[in-house]
Amino acid sequence: MANLALLYAKAGLTGFLHGGGELPSSTRSAEVVVDPAHLAAYNEVCGFRVGGTVPITYPHVLGFGLQLELMTERAFPFALPGLVHVGNRITRSRPVTAAEPLSLHVHTENLRPHERGQQFDVVTTAAVAGETVWTDTSTYLKRGTGSGSGTASEPPPPTAVWRVPGDIGRRYAKVSGDRNPIHLHPLAARAFGFPRAIAHGMWTKARCLAAFEGRLPDACAVDVRFRAPVLLPATVDFSSTPDGTRFALHDPRTGKPHLTGTVQPA
Repeated sequence: MANLALLYAKAGLTGFLHGGGELPSSTRSAEVVVDPAHLAAYNEVCGFRVGGTVPITYPHVLGFGLQLELMTERAFPFALPGLVHVGNRITRSRPVTAAEPLSLHVHTENLRPHERGQQFDVVTTAAVAGETVWTDTSTYLKRGTGSGSGTASEPPPPTAVWRVPGDIGRRYAKVSGDRNPIHLHPLAARAFGFPRAIAHGMWTKARCLAAFEGRLPDACAVDVRFRAPVLLPATVDFSSTPDGTRFALHDPRTGKPHLTGTVQPA
C-alpha cells in the first residue's frame, strides 16, 4: 500500500504541475486483508460496535491510499490541495466479514460541469472471490467559475446532539491515512481559508451510520452530500426520519446543514 505521508508531500510540492484536461485512464488495485487492530481502532473513532462484519464505510479507508496514488500522479489534471469532497455514495450487496480478503480496484470517471467549477468521481470497488460486493463513489469539486450556487434542503428535526472533540481530525487521520492539513491543526486550516480545523467528511458519514448500526439493510446504498464543514470542536445536531431513509447533521444555532443523506435498499 502507498506511503500516504510521501503522497501528501508530493501533492504539496508538485501541485503546480497539474494544468487541467481529461481524467487519466490509469487504475490502481490491491489485495487487502483486514487487520483486526486497525478495524478496532476505526470502530472506536467512528462510534461503531465491535462485531464480525466491517462497517459499511470501512473499506473506504482501505482503498484511500490507492485513491491518493491516482490523484497525485502526473497525468491527473487537478492539484490535490484545494479539491473539495462534496459527496459520497456507498453501495453494498451484502455485509463484508472481517475475515474475508478483499480485492480493491480504483479508477476515476465522469468529469463534468458543476455550478462552482468542475466535478469528477473516484470509484473504489471491493470484491470477494471475484464478486464485487461493495462500491464507493466519492465526488470531488475543483473550484472555478460557475453559473450559480446550490441550495440545500432542510434537514428533519434533530433527534440527538453530539459533541465533536477538537482532536477528532487527528484521531481519524491516524486510522484513515487522510492527513490533509485542514483536518489536523487550526494554523494549517487557516492557510486554506478555514478559521479552525475541520472534521473529515467521511468521519461525519461514518458517525451518522454508526447511529444506524444494526438497522441498515444488508443490501443498501447510502448517499451523502457534504454541505458545510464541521469546525472543530463543535456541537452538531443529528436527525433521522422514523423510517431511517433520511438523515442529516446540522448546526444547532443556525440550522445550516453540514451533511444530508439517504439510505435506500439496493
